[in-house]
This record gives sequence, C-alpha cells and structure tokens, in this order.
Amino acid sequence: MITAVAARPQRATIERRQAVAGIFVALGLIDIFIFGFLASKGNAVFTFTLTGAKVNVPNLTLPPGPVAEGAGALSIALGFAYAGLQLARIPRRLVAGTVMLAFVVAFLCWSDAGRVPLPFVSLMQSTMLASIPLILGALSGCLCERSGVINIAIEGQLLLGAFAGAVIASAFGSLWLGLATGSLAGGLLGALLAVFAIRYMVDQIILGVVLNVFASGLTGYLYDQALVPYENRLNSPSTFNAIKIPLLGDIPILGPILFDSTIFLYLTYAALALVHIGLFKTRWGLRVRAVGEHPTAADTVGIRVLWTRYRNVILGGLVAGIGGASLTIGSVGSFGKDISSGQGYIALAAMIFGRWTPLGAAGAALLFGFAGALANVLGTIGAPIPSDFLLMLPYIATIFAVAGLVGRGRPPKADGQPYVKA
Repeated sequence: MITAVAARPQRATIERRQAVAGIFVALGLIDIFIFGFLASKGNAVFTFTLTGAKVNVPNLTLPPGPVAEGAGALSIALGFAYAGLQLARIPRRLVAGTVMLAFVVAFLCWSDAGRVPLPFVSLMQSTMLASIPLILGALSGCLCERSGVINIAIEGQLLLGAFAGAVIASAFGSLWLGLATGSLAGGLLGALLAVFAIRYMVDQIILGVVLNVFASGLTGYLYDQALVPYENRLNSPSTFNAIKIPLLGDIPILGPILFDSTIFLYLTYAALALVHIGLFKTRWGLRVRAVGEHPTAADTVGIRVLWTRYRNVILGGLVAGIGGASLTIGSVGSFGKDISSGQGYIALAAMIFGRWTPLGAAGAALLFGFAGALANVLGTIGAPIPSDFLLMLPYIATIFAVAGLVGRGRPPKADGQPYVKA
C-alpha cells in the first residue's frame, strides 16, 4: 500500500512530463507544416533602427520556409529529449524557453513573409508599455498572497487607479498628483479587501469578484454622470512624456526599448526590484512569507500576523493603483468604461505562471504584453492572421494558468485561509 501511494506522485510527474513533451512536438509540427510549408513567397525583413537614431543597425532578412522548418525540427528534437530525460528545473526551463522562442521566430517569419518590414524595436516598445499594468498587478498579487490573502480584486484596483488618475490630473492639471491619487485609489480598494477578508473573514475569492464588480459599476456610473458631460474638465488629462536616460537610451536596440519611456516604466523597474529584494532578501520578507506559509508558527515567535496581512494587502493595492494610472495618464490620456479590459485577471494569471515570485510573474506579464503588442503590429503590416485572434491569446493563456495546465505551482500554504488568533 505504501509503495503504491508513493508511486502515484512519480507516475503523475512522468505523465506531466510526457504531456509537456507532446506540446513541444506539436509546436514543432506547426512550425514545419504551417509556418514552413505554407509560408508566402518572399523574405521576412525585421528593422532594428528608429527614425533619428544615432546608430543605424542593419535590417535582418530571413527566408521564412527554412527558418520555420529548422525551428520545428529543433522543437521536435527537444520534445523527445524532454520526454526521455529527467531534467533538472533550470534545464527544463531552458528547453521550454527555446521551444517557445523557436515558435515565435517561425510565426513572425511566416507573418511577415513578402510584406512590409516588421519594426522590431517598435514592437518591443509597445510590449513594455502594455506590460506595465500587468507587472504591477502581478506584483500586487505577490505581495498579498505571500502574506496569505488571495487578491482577485486586482482588476478593480486597476480600474479605480485609472479613473482617479485621469480625473485628478484633469481637474488639477498635475500629472504627478494624478499618479499619487491613482495609487491611493488602488490602496483604498486594497484596504476594503483587507478589512473584509481579515477582520470579517469573508470568502476571499467571492470578495475579490464582488469588489471588481463594485469598481466597474462605480466607475461606469461616474463616467456617465460626470465624465461624459464634463469631458474637457474631468477627462482630458495630458500624459507623461518619455524620459530618455542619457547614454543608456542611445544603446542600439535595447536603449529605446528599456531606457526611453515614461516614468511608469521606471517605477515598474523600481517596484519589481523592491518587491523581489524585500520578499527574499530582508527580515521583513521572511516574516511575510512565514505568515503566508504557517501563520500559527509565525504568531508564536512574535510576528503580528493580522497586521502583516493588512499592511501587505494595502501595499499591494497601492502598487496596482499605479498600474491603473498608467492606463490613462501614461497611455491614452482619457478614461473609458472598463478600460482595464480584464488585465487584472491576466496579471493574476501571470503571478500563477511565475510561481508566486516577482521575477517569474514579471516574465509571464511580458509574454502577455508581447501578445497584445504583436496583434497591433501585425494588423499594420497586413499579416494573414486576424488580429482579433491574437488579442485572444492572453485570455487563453489565463485559462491555462488558472486551470494549472502550465505545471505544478504551489501557492503559499495558508493562502486564502483566515487566521483567528488563539
């Protein structure tokens, strides 16, 4: 009996490894038979230089058929190797990353074959901008769930942050005041989440959904009653200009992508570094993770469990509120109904993809942001695939993440469990 029970996890691991290997092989076959054999005549051209750049980087020209077939063959070989070998965690991730990169390269070559050159730098700039609210929302989720509180209300925090940022920046003519107010609005919803989840022990998943509906209804009502009739006064903020970092911004390819953007991107860098270092390199982070894993044990050694949860949930709301403000005063310059468009749920999926770690969540958010940016760029070059289908990809990935099909990820043990002090 003990042998049979012990064998179940091993059998499940083997089955999961074979399933992942099958996905790799399937992606390789798509590379070969769709992106390779069905590629249009002509080469795929990628440009790497923006207008006015000091350094001119030559274009990259690739034959789509051979590139896609080579990428497919590589993916199939890696799929069989993945199924037959018991790889450690880092090699597994390298194999998965290589297969995904091969798939993206084959897809881009197929999409751009014989068409207008694809502006790679512009694509990656759009990716970074689209990823800002996703990364900040995912960081909010990490802060909350590492302390043991599930944060489904990221969507509502983004919405309130976007609304408050646009209104205050319009009314007072101060973008910085709008940014601060947007963050505070997200923190206010985080405080509501904390009170009901921690003090009154309401089911945290249901509570998060209710708060999202509340934020959507409230901002929608105020939009109709105040922003539409007084649009020029309350819903026409300016937006932050791009800030180019000297020297770093002039680096070919990487400079315009990473070091020539609005303040929101640099705030995202800072938030990512602070949350990662704070959670894993400081005494504060050790206490937070202890509360999320075993609150009773943390309480016995003098850690204030409830206070730690209150603080982290409100802090997570403040971070998500900045992401919401980026949707208005960092991007389009006005608020629209449900402007977040489900990005809070995608941020939650990014956190799950990233195994509840800030760096992993940021990487997953960048993938989601890339899918959205790619849809817009391919629409401008006349790619053969409908852009609406590409816009579905982040939401499809969200379903896979929530369903646990991306692999076994273990949340904090006390995640979602109310704590009653003995």
